Amino acid sequence: MENQYLSAFIHSAFIGFAALLPPVNPLGSALIVEPFIKNLSPSQRFTAALTIAFYSFALCATIIFFGSFFFHFFGISIPVVQLAGGFLICRMALESLASKNNLNEEKEVIGIRQTSRNVQDMLFFPLSFPTTTGGGTIAVLLALSANNFGSGLEEHLIEQSALILASFIMCTAVCICYYFAPKILDRLSSQGHQVADRLSGFLTFCVGLQILVNGITALTKTILK
Repeated sequence: MENQYLSAFIHSAFIGFAALLPPVNPLGSALIVEPFIKNLSPSQRFTAALTIAFYSFALCATIIFFGSFFFHFFGISIPVVQLAGGFLICRMALESLASKNNLNEEKEVIGIRQTSRNVQDMLFFPLSFPTTTGGGTIAVLLALSANNFGSGLEEHLIEQSALILASFIMCTAVCICYYFAPKILDRLSSQGHQVADRLSGFLTFCVGLQILVNGITALTKTILK
């Protein structure tokens, strides 16, 4: 039984990480955040990257634990949330797969944002939200949380804990990418960046499709009762 729970925990953590990778996109977000923190000293850069990662993780944890209760409050059923969330994740993944390399556009945005002065005041908004964890991240977490809500108490707690771990790992990756952004961006070619984006987009599409199927199955069982 313990092996079964451990297997479910690892599986849920992997699914959560794979689903969070495209909307968070630590390497892509590092391109946008880098101009704000490039003039900081190494210690100040580390503090800024760690603070952004902490704010992002706190936002993810709040959505995981309390997001589904808002739907219950408004009378929206879990299967409907699964359907909507799965559709949004699939759509986001398809857009990621169909998108071209926007490196030049991001560089133009970077040039505009270099005039910002007070980095500390921007660590939560806009650097943590919505640049690092925005609407896409919230939609993914709501869908995954709703997907876990119909199980038993033990299974639900295990799956929610796995989502917390996936969020923590993702935010750790954010901290690392933001701190080492100059070195990482110099080493990563444009083709390597495209391959990583396409792979993460495909994995996310599979996750969204599975949640969509789960919602259809749950809704069908509810109607047939």
